[in-house]
Amino acid sequence: MEQTLVIGATTKEDRYANRAIRALRSHKHPVVAYGLKPGTVEDVEIETEWNPDWDIETVTLYVNPQRLEEFRDKIIALKPKRVIFNPGTEHPEFIQELRTNHIHPEIACTLVMLSIGNY
Repeated sequence: MEQTLVIGATTKEDRYANRAIRALRSHKHPVVAYGLKPGTVEDVEIETEWNPDWDIETVTLYVNPQRLEEFRDKIIALKPKRVIFNPGTEHPEFIQELRTNHIHPEIACTLVMLSIGNY
């Protein structure tokens, strides 16, 4: 299985990013978690430094569209196969930019995708 990068990772268990990390791990998906503060979720360390060499297939977003600006070029440079825009993260210009760079944007919910088996 290819790695998923969770952007907006947090140790706060009530947050969707945290729930997504736990759900991904329970489905045996390898996860890289990126957040503002270090910590651990399940067996995943939250990275606070961006690594341009991450080998990522899927990026799943848990940051608002304004915060997303700082990640646009970094995400494209990782060359993932897809980027999942979870509810509240939709960003029309970035969605178009991904398409231009042959990266599939998906407006969906990672938790729902995992629960119905179409992740």
